[in-house]
Amino acid sequence: MENSYDLLVVGGGINGVGIARDAAGRGLSVLLVEKDDLASATSSWSSKLIHGGLRYLELYEFRLVAEALAEREILLKVAAHLVWPARFIMPHVPELRPRWMIRAGLFLYEHLARRASLPGSKAVRLDEPPYASGLQRQLKHGFAYSDCRVDDARLVVANAMDARERGVRVLTRTECLSAERVSGQWKARLSNGEQASAKAVVNAAGPWVKSVLNTRLSQPSGDAVRLVKGSHIVLPKLYEGEHAFILQNDDRRVVFMIPYGELHTLVGTTDVPVRDENVRPEATADEIAYLCRAVNRYLARPARLEDVVWKYAGVRPLYDDGTADPSAVTRDYTLRVDHEAGRAPVLSVFGGKITTYRRLAEQAMGDLARYFPGLRPAWTERVPLSGSDFGGVARVEARDAFFASHPHIAESTLRGIFRRHGTHAQRVVGDGNLGEDYGAGFSERELQYFVEHEWAQTAEDVLWRRSKAGLLMTAMQRERVAQVLGTR
Repeated sequence: MENSYDLLVVGGGINGVGIARDAAGRGLSVLLVEKDDLASATSSWSSKLIHGGLRYLELYEFRLVAEALAEREILLKVAAHLVWPARFIMPHVPELRPRWMIRAGLFLYEHLARRASLPGSKAVRLDEPPYASGLQRQLKHGFAYSDCRVDDARLVVANAMDARERGVRVLTRTECLSAERVSGQWKARLSNGEQASAKAVVNAAGPWVKSVLNTRLSQPSGDAVRLVKGSHIVLPKLYEGEHAFILQNDDRRVVFMIPYGELHTLVGTTDVPVRDENVRPEATADEIAYLCRAVNRYLARPARLEDVVWKYAGVRPLYDDGTADPSAVTRDYTLRVDHEAGRAPVLSVFGGKITTYRRLAEQAMGDLARYFPGLRPAWTERVPLSGSDFGGVARVEARDAFFASHPHIAESTLRGIFRRHGTHAQRVVGDGNLGEDYGAGFSERELQYFVEHEWAQTAEDVLWRRSKAGLLMTAMQRERVAQVLGTR
């Protein structure tokens, strides 16, 4: 049996699901295949930020920064339960960058795009509350500016759920083994035994974009990918407060310290070249030491290697622009469309960052529009994602109403459920009987929801992507979740 679609999307990371959602909303029939779990590669191992990229100004990436800042405002509205504002503090170290340069950079950062909902930058004192917490006493001056934080893996899931609601067929743990052009269409063979035909293919395979293009689609390309690993570490809370820090390092890079839940601090990231996309990335001892040294330039009580409670690494599939320094390789994206006699195009996504995924998807559909006469216009800028459609009610009001409707459930549990699911939180809780408590506010009821509605199959899917409950659980509790999933 062969199913026919307008569009076959290969890759279930943020770019793949974003393009699938956009395409479905424009009237196309879409099949998305992902060889593993949604967001199982790059899209769940980021710094969890929606930001313009302040340091990209030094690389003259003005267009990218302007686009990212504009997208930041859009995502605050359409992904309201997953993207939230944060203040970032940059301590001033005179020998690294002069104060006038930082002021000029922040001025440019704020004026490259319209800033409607976030407070502006200002000079701050670091030797008095609220920003003195955790820092060395000699640090007295700094700057505050605004950006946003995000639950990256859940942003992917929300896009996939929204895409499914619009008719997209989403197949996880399903690989596109091969595809070839036959009579002006793509004929694809999938690892689940199915065959599918499509008028166009989107190759959003992330680190595997080049190999999918060359080997699975038999499509030669002169474009190349630079694989750059970024590692992060999580430590017990290093300071008090909800603000994040952007710290200048002596190698001209910056390192972030970001609150991670209520008990931890996230530190990242590194830039390390990678050669083999098929080797699962890991944070090395050298990278962990580098991150600890970077924050210890600023902390009153040093972060120690033995304090690290979790580490992760992801590979960024950057477009190879020929730059030697991995930190200077462009974070901008490149879209390539190849076709045969004006038909059966394949669009490949090189590079990109989570902040600009929606705009990337919109541009991808613009590039494919000539192959689909009658394609509906762009729409994702104004329509909330699944879970963020609060219907004109403020998110805080919706959250408080949800809390009030379940007084017998611990508020900490409700807070986690609402943060993850937004307007679907009530659907998760149902009649309020959450079943077995696995620990860290994670319940049998939510586990069942992840499996039935969010494509989850393994303990890693539910504990480290759909939620971050694994960080707060004991090994025995995590094993219990794995056991329950095994019996399913």
